[in-house]
Amino acid sequence: ISRRGAILARDGEPLATSILRYRIDFDMGSEGFDDDEVFRENADSLSKLLAGFFKDRTSAEYRRRLISERERNFKRVYSHDSIVKRSSDLITLLVDLMRDDAFQVLKVDTAVRNHRPVQILPRAVDFNEWQELSTYPILNGNMGVTFKKHIIDERVYPYGELGRRTIGLISGNLSEEDMAKARGQYGIEAVYADFLRGENGRTLRQRIAPGFSAAVHSDENIAASDGEDVLTTIDVEIQHAVDEILRRQLVDQEAIWGTTMVMEVSTGDILAMVNLGETAPQSGVYYEKENYALSRRIEPGSTFKLASMLALVEDLGLPITTEYDTHNGRMVRISGADVQDDHPIGGMIDMRTAFAQSSNVYFADAIYRNYNDDKQRYVDFLTNRLHLGGDVGLGELGERQSYIPDPSNKNQWWAPSLPNLGYGYAIEMPPIRILTLYNAVANGGRMVAPRLVREIRRGDEVVEEFPTRVIDNKICSDATLALVRECLEETARTGTTKTFFRDTLSFRVGSKTGTAKVAQNGAGGGARYSEGYYMGSLVAYFPADNPKYTVMTSIFTQSARKGSIYGAQLAGPVVRDVVNYIFYRDKDWHRTITPSAQKQVPTSIKGGNIAQIRRVADKFSPRISFTDREGWGVATMDTLLNVNVSTIEHENLMPNVVGMGLKDALYILESRGLRVHFSGRGTVRTQSIAVGRKIVEGESVTITLK
Repeated sequence: ISRRGAILARDGEPLATSILRYRIDFDMGSEGFDDDEVFRENADSLSKLLAGFFKDRTSAEYRRRLISERERNFKRVYSHDSIVKRSSDLITLLVDLMRDDAFQVLKVDTAVRNHRPVQILPRAVDFNEWQELSTYPILNGNMGVTFKKHIIDERVYPYGELGRRTIGLISGNLSEEDMAKARGQYGIEAVYADFLRGENGRTLRQRIAPGFSAAVHSDENIAASDGEDVLTTIDVEIQHAVDEILRRQLVDQEAIWGTTMVMEVSTGDILAMVNLGETAPQSGVYYEKENYALSRRIEPGSTFKLASMLALVEDLGLPITTEYDTHNGRMVRISGADVQDDHPIGGMIDMRTAFAQSSNVYFADAIYRNYNDDKQRYVDFLTNRLHLGGDVGLGELGERQSYIPDPSNKNQWWAPSLPNLGYGYAIEMPPIRILTLYNAVANGGRMVAPRLVREIRRGDEVVEEFPTRVIDNKICSDATLALVRECLEETARTGTTKTFFRDTLSFRVGSKTGTAKVAQNGAGGGARYSEGYYMGSLVAYFPADNPKYTVMTSIFTQSARKGSIYGAQLAGPVVRDVVNYIFYRDKDWHRTITPSAQKQVPTSIKGGNIAQIRRVADKFSPRISFTDREGWGVATMDTLLNVNVSTIEHENLMPNVVGMGLKDALYILESRGLRVHFSGRGTVRTQSIAVGRKIVEGESVTITLK
């Protein structure tokens, strides 16, 4: 049977992996239980031991279950009468014949057995647990063939719910064969199932007893091929930090759902994608409910003003000093659209101020005035130059395509459509599309597609690579880019995000807020906004002079709740905390510590690939000796900090993997035919099989890391 491949974080740590467990099915109709007195005696002993082991029920409850299942699956019923001799002794028989009493009638019972599997144990158990359970009465085979042991391949997610909607899910305990073939319910587990699934083999087997068979050597046997591993772009530490930050804000604001994404500017790698929704209205409890970053197609609101500004500056050549009257906060009707700023900005203002202060009136008026005679030109710029139509290539993971109305379609285009488009209404797109646009501006105008999977691996071999996909090498000129980035930085200094970024002394940020009143029936002429639903967003890239990361948060809420409805108050604290976390975590941005005159020697070293250890040792620690120049080795250190790396030999003997990292330990053990269970993080501290013991292929070993 093949093993399903693992889903790995960018550093190789498992996000999803499979471990073997055993499910024990009792045959309560077994002939081994026919002696009722012996059965009850053993059931009593087993019940006490199971109660102490699992601690989920009392020994009396276990005993009642065993006895009731035995009575349900085994009954003695009257079959027929049988005439038999009273005695087999010849003399006694002759005497009985003379008395006419040589025979007697006996009632013959027939055993009615039901051999259906009965699960007495509350759950599947791992190898170490079975080692103990198999010493208990009945389970040790003392009453014959009374149970069957089934191997279950359990999908394990070491980080729990973290990133669940992105990673995906396979639920339940499946047989090895079913796990290998499973497609997954959603996420990477489903989309990359063809890589993760292995190819089951075929072995000729000979029946040697009821319920038992043995493998037979044959040229027709085909070895199983394990599934391949999927290496993602997820950074577990960033994902964990973002999850905590977003969760805290959702609870504080009593919001409905929220999503936060972190993208690496140059590659498009998604380092974190957190999607949290409430379990029930205003429950205060959130979980990975839906991939909102991809699946929620909503009018973006003011974050879309970046697209409008790019159109005005790049397509039409308007200078950012161009002024329009914003009517000092009063409502203005523009081509049938009632538009108003949420705070007074002034009268005549220029584009830089309008962007920094997020003026709805300015951008609605500017887009209407300049594109009213050629509406299609504006839409073409959005779709062809900024690539905001369609999707960014994550459709299999649930990304919905953007909706941009067609001016030639009367069912999509209304009199207010053009001014509404100017400030982020009358269109719909998932948050990932806005993130991709801002990331392109941060990336010097080069738009790259978001990437969640980097490689497909088989062990250490790269089977397939997924390079960064470039959507457009240049969405605008360098001159436009400089002006737009200047406006984004102005927003962080003096505009709607100044609360979060104006006092950031170590680095500069380019950012923009967005507040959108959400129509419950979609964008367009018949949109209804009366229910009071809002989505607040904030996008930021940093450091502004040489951007490395782009961060976006969108939070969906309702005005009837206690929290804010505005993008700055809803999403701002999340983006600020994420930006600060990443900046102070990234050592590249901090000044170099002056080297000490005294040479430092490592106090510990992991074992593993000798060639890799040698490369590091040659540069940092000459006090390391090697018995070989390549292969796999175990590192030992004496009291003088001298390190010796000795080669692991004898593939049929249990190697010493203590001190190694998980990746190296898994490779060495699995290449020797062992099934590996692990817990913890760091380096291997203990292994369940003693060093030097002969390996039995298919045997399980447990390693603990710390």
